[in-house]
Amino acid sequence: MKKATIKNIAAFLNKELGVRAVKDSSANGLQVRSRTTGDIRKVGFAVDACISTFGMAKKQGVDLLVVHHGIKWRPQKDRALAKLREAYLKEQNLALYAAHLPLDLHAEYGNNVQLCRILGLTDVRKFGRYHGVRIGFEGAFARPMRLGDAASYLNSGLRTRCRVFRFGKDRIRRVGIISGGGGSMLKDAVLRNLDCFLVGELDLAAHNAAKDCGMNVIAAGHYKTETVGVKALMPLINETFGVETVFIEDEKDL
Repeated sequence: MKKATIKNIAAFLNKELGVRAVKDSSANGLQVRSRTTGDIRKVGFAVDACISTFGMAKKQGVDLLVVHHGIKWRPQKDRALAKLREAYLKEQNLALYAAHLPLDLHAEYGNNVQLCRILGLTDVRKFGRYHGVRIGFEGAFARPMRLGDAASYLNSGLRTRCRVFRFGKDRIRRVGIISGGGGSMLKDAVLRNLDCFLVGELDLAAHNAAKDCGMNVIAAGHYKTETVGVKALMPLINETFGVETVFIEDEKDL
């Protein structure tokens, strides 16, 4: 079993997720260091790096927080807010690790492949290009399924409330999946002649395009569709380093 230092866990995740090989606007990896130099006791996992999440993590005794949406971006989205969040982390002696696109596209632990598993899809293959990188997956149900029944699987598996846009046929077979705000990749689902596009959230432009193209869409929530990747990492870190892991649920209806 590996020594459970922040440095070792960060290096392990960098290698396991292949963060250096993925071009991303997020500065993936260890974004904020803490003063802790020895073994850590608990690793927290969450979707978003925000102060409310940091507070809950600290109350639960977390030493290192692993998130999908970090605080450092290229270019930086909001420098003042990033400084505020970093200052809070340092004050609380809490380290922060982020994995954005590497955790969307990963074939074992990624958000999109985990959503395929919730739906029980077969013949799973890469799908959806984002800045030239395929970050999603598509797959097929064993037999045609009603659109509403597919949404019910997700409502149960993610504890969410899907929005269903019935712009195509009622029974679906092949589904393309992009977690979070992947509406811009609707065109990939159309070009692949899929029966349904599963995404976290759908903006107005993508909604109109889906309607015009006759593409069914299930929007399962930006936040909820990106809880599954970080949760999939928890047993991996627990088994590799022998540390306690916890998911920090900062509930959002988004």
